[in-house]
Amino acid sequence: MANATPILCFVGRSNSGKTTLIERLIQTLTQSGYRIAAIKHAGHGFDLDTEGKDSWRHKRAGASTVIVKSKTGLALFSDTEDSVLLTDLRDQYVRNVDLILAEGWKSEHYPKIAVVRDHFGEIEVTSDGLLAVISRDPVDVSVPVLHPDDIEPLASLVREHFPIGDTHSPVLRK
Repeated sequence: MANATPILCFVGRSNSGKTTLIERLIQTLTQSGYRIAAIKHAGHGFDLDTEGKDSWRHKRAGASTVIVKSKTGLALFSDTEDSVLLTDLRDQYVRNVDLILAEGWKSEHYPKIAVVRDHFGEIEVTSDGLLAVISRDPVDVSVPVLHPDDIEPLASLVREHFPIGDTHSPVLRK
């Protein structure tokens, strides 16, 4: 898709620090002018809607999609297939941003940053498309290894690979 928003995936085991890292990176990138979207893959399922609220009641009654719109926000609750691609989510739901930071989707062919808690082999990540490893300990890889507290060097790496105004989304080929 031409002019597609670029996607950067953060991959790692559960509780490896991905969410905190992404949160801090979003703050840093938005301060330098980036408009960021975040998409999280919840492999074990989740339930965002609050029991008893109108949207919950509509969904429970059988609606396959419920959209709630306020003055300043929008929420979508929708049934999905198990195999929804990150590209499909971007193309259907994300608008007017410079970069998508995705948590998960280790098997999709987008650039990735591996977040390591114990050792590099704890999550299967191919070196194809690996931009960096986030680790508290030294890791022997051919990409930069950054400490989780080193947000500015990580933000610089992201700005270098995904400059504002870059309208292509690198998809890695096997």
